[in-house]
Amino acid sequence: MSFVIDQVRRVDGQLDRLQLSLLPSDLQSPILRSVSHASQDLDAPFRQSSSHARIFQLQAAVKAMSTASSSQGLLRSATVQTLLEHASSSTSSNVTTHDDLDAVSYERELEWLLVSKATAQTYGLILNALLEQTIPLSNDIWYWDEVLGSYAYSGLYSIQTSPSRFWVWSKDIYSDAKQRLDSLTSRSSDNGRTQNSLSDRWRQFYGLVKDSIRDRSVADMQSKIMSPITMVRTEARRKQNHLKKLREMSASGLGVLMDEALTFDLDDEGSIITRNSDGDMVKEEWKSVVAKSVSLMEIVLRNVTALDVGVNEFAETVFTNVEDDPEIVRHEAAEDDSSPRPALLADRLQQILKIHMPGHVAASKELAAEYGRPSVLIRYWLPVTALFLSSSTLLRIFVNRKAEIMTWVRDLGTTTVDFWYNWVVEPVKKVVGTIRHDKDSEVAIMSKGSLEGDRASLERMVVDFAVDNPGSGAPLNDAQIADVRAKVKEGDLTPVLKAYEKDLRKPIMGVMRGDLVRALLIQIQKTKVDVEVAVGGIDALLKSQELVFGFVGLTPGILVCFGLFRWLGGVFGRRDGMAKGKKPGHMVRVLRNIDRILTASTPSKHGMLSYKEHGLLLCEVHVLRQTAQQVLPGEIGREFLEEINDLVDIRTGVERQLKVVDRIRWAYWKWLR
Repeated sequence: MSFVIDQVRRVDGQLDRLQLSLLPSDLQSPILRSVSHASQDLDAPFRQSSSHARIFQLQAAVKAMSTASSSQGLLRSATVQTLLEHASSSTSSNVTTHDDLDAVSYERELEWLLVSKATAQTYGLILNALLEQTIPLSNDIWYWDEVLGSYAYSGLYSIQTSPSRFWVWSKDIYSDAKQRLDSLTSRSSDNGRTQNSLSDRWRQFYGLVKDSIRDRSVADMQSKIMSPITMVRTEARRKQNHLKKLREMSASGLGVLMDEALTFDLDDEGSIITRNSDGDMVKEEWKSVVAKSVSLMEIVLRNVTALDVGVNEFAETVFTNVEDDPEIVRHEAAEDDSSPRPALLADRLQQILKIHMPGHVAASKELAAEYGRPSVLIRYWLPVTALFLSSSTLLRIFVNRKAEIMTWVRDLGTTTVDFWYNWVVEPVKKVVGTIRHDKDSEVAIMSKGSLEGDRASLERMVVDFAVDNPGSGAPLNDAQIADVRAKVKEGDLTPVLKAYEKDLRKPIMGVMRGDLVRALLIQIQKTKVDVEVAVGGIDALLKSQELVFGFVGLTPGILVCFGLFRWLGGVFGRRDGMAKGKKPGHMVRVLRNIDRILTASTPSKHGMLSYKEHGLLLCEVHVLRQTAQQVLPGEIGREFLEEINDLVDIRTGVERQLKVVDRIRWAYWKWLR
């Protein structure tokens, strides 16, 4: 939604309130009773009257012309034309009774309401057309800034446009030579001489071409003093100036229509309060405002593409033509009728929609094509030509290396599939299994039964050694054996160590008896058990962090996939600079343009912007609003629209508008970063 739709809805609402305040409030009015009865009884006799049929037709047209009839608030040009044609195709019957007089009066009010709503719709269509023609001009102006910004870009532009310049030069040479040949042929015919030989005529034409080239070279001798780059930069600067002039004229037309067209401000008496050319408050009848708005829209469309006049002259010309408009002059001079006929205004609206609007759009596109940046074909003919000339070589390379290319493609596909399953799918399965306590997904360094088996073996070895080598000489009883078992479970190998220390005194005897070797093997088993206990602790630590390790294994695949999808989205996504990540920066640049417009403005005596500055401000605000709809969340976006409405309200003055810009900067800095 743009400010154009808001403006049209505001005007439409004012028209509805105006009609409600002017319609008769007496419920016993004959025409209101008849309309009420007709709405209740479709077979009522008076429904056959042409006057009442006309009223119902006008009511249907008014309802269809209202902004509430369309979800977008703005109808298409063809729809408005169709409604106006259908409404003007039927006429009222002759007046015979007092009720018919009331019906005709009510019918005339409906005609005025229909024309007013059609004017509001046409007003919105013209504002949209001016916006669509003005905003893209900034991109073309920036293009010429880039060309003029460096000699490298100027040289590139010279190469890009060299074929078109050569084509224009060739056409001039051909036209000059053909004109000379026709002149010689006509003189020969007058003298009675004919030239039948085709070769002679071709030789003569070829000589004339050489003469034209020689004459053109002498004529262009003065321009050859300048370098080709300088000539190109002069051409670029000339086109840029014309584009700036076109943008200023379109912005002035936009500002004139926003400030002067369909301005309804009701006072307590139901009259319209407007400002004259001097800015003073005057009263006007609302029908006169509609008539002047129609004339204003028509004159703006006729003069907005005239680049030979200045911006100030354009505004003066528009207001002078509106004041001198025959319909307006006839209306102001009439004493018996306070307003022009609505049928005449309906015809003018149809002319605007059928003739002036298409003509304005065509003229704007023609000027933008003439002075804007070159077409895509002109800008990219050089790489396209190089690609076309090297296509045979590239095709030969592809054919000769077909097997290798197919292998590369196959390997790339296999690598992609393996990466997807091994680094994305499998880690995801492991993470899911860990969350669900799947036995196959547990992380462990050793098996579960390894420690229990080694510990039981150590216990048996120590008990057998203690039974075979009792320290006191007497055999161990069951209590002593149970005590040894308990100590072994706690890691105490005292019986074995005492025997080991005793055998170390006589190692040869200990080796011969086997006790020393047996004690060493038991200690080795003890070391193995201690190592397994330590590894078991590490296993417990790993098991407690299984989910963490699962996500660590999944992270590389996720990062690679995210980066690849992000790159593909940037390559195949929109390339107009309005991508999601760039929109906040674009909003900052638009705010900077708005600040420059307000800072460099020259306010009137009432502190308001000029028409040109107001139009430029509206263009920037339109872009800002469209961008904010895609950046700001719902509630914040609605608050931002309030700031936008304050910003475009020029009646508050430039100083307050600058304060609004500052408020937008600090209030929405979070979304502008």
